Amino acid sequence: MSEPLSSSRAAKLQKPFFVGVDVGGTNIKIGLVDATGQTLAYQSIRTEQDKGAEDACGRIADVVRQLVDQAGIAADGVVRVGLATPGPQDIPSGMILRPGNLPGWWDFPIRDRLSKRLGLPVTFANDANAAAYGEYWLGAGAQFHSMVLLTLGTGVGGGIIIGDMLIEGAHSCGGECGHAIVDARDDAPADSAGIRGSLEAYANASALIDRVTEAIENGEVSSLAERRQAGERITPLVVAEEAERGDKLAHRAIMVTAHWLAIGIVTFVHTIDPDAVVLGGAMTFGGASHPLGREFVQQIRDEAKRRMLPPLRDKVQIEFASLGGDAGYIGAAGLARQEHRKSR
Repeated sequence: MSEPLSSSRAAKLQKPFFVGVDVGGTNIKIGLVDATGQTLAYQSIRTEQDKGAEDACGRIADVVRQLVDQAGIAADGVVRVGLATPGPQDIPSGMILRPGNLPGWWDFPIRDRLSKRLGLPVTFANDANAAAYGEYWLGAGAQFHSMVLLTLGTGVGGGIIIGDMLIEGAHSCGGECGHAIVDARDDAPADSAGIRGSLEAYANASALIDRVTEAIENGEVSSLAERRQAGERITPLVVAEEAERGDKLAHRAIMVTAHWLAIGIVTFVHTIDPDAVVLGGAMTFGGASHPLGREFVQQIRDEAKRRMLPPLRDKVQIEFASLGGDAGYIGAAGLARQEHRKSR
């Protein structure tokens, strides 16, 4: 939980206020922000998905009231809430459908139930789309008119922003970049949705681990094999550690991930022609602050550049995200702010 606002900081706040809620399979992040996106108060709670979505709505509402009290603002100063959840969803009806990481929450009218608990209007969004809007509003995309965000981790999420507009699509599936096809073979690996040959199937954490495991089982010498034989579970972090120590297999596996990401990025660039592509999530190998992260993103840039149309090669920027795990709740609040402005 964040500290109470100082009087000097409180004096700089801009009304009205918004709440952003980012629901994940493990934690729910809840932030209270002002009209400029400055966070007044923040709290993370356990999702406890086995208790169901109705219980979660009650706990979220309790935390929102706590944050408002903690920030020392009038309750009627909060005008709207932004709610981000994993997909699939029916955005117009406010329904969370059947997300694999929230099995007890299927087919639940989460937007309206949370709205009823809080007595406030709620803007509903996909979690990756909300993160994209957060980066666009206050993060790495703030200098751009248009951008694509890719979140790299257990899956590959995505979000597309063009001129302050989030692309949600006619069926609430806009920006599902991870399911874009990069390999049309019938026997290509499948992703979490069962789609073969998708970007996610080649560039998520499981793909990286499978790549390494297959090489080890085929007899390739690697320090990763030694760690595996010692009973250690191979994770992207372990692969990154060994790559940093000079292990050739670990390094190659990461650069193959970069290769597939570049192919997907070229497709998005040729479709949308954005100012930038921003990379976030847990699997960025240290990001811009780490040599391996910088090599990873440079590999993506080089591979993508040679496949792009000439007018785009030196114009579309590929950068790391900057908001980290805060992007989701900030973006959800930002989308609530945007909808509030439209309704005035």
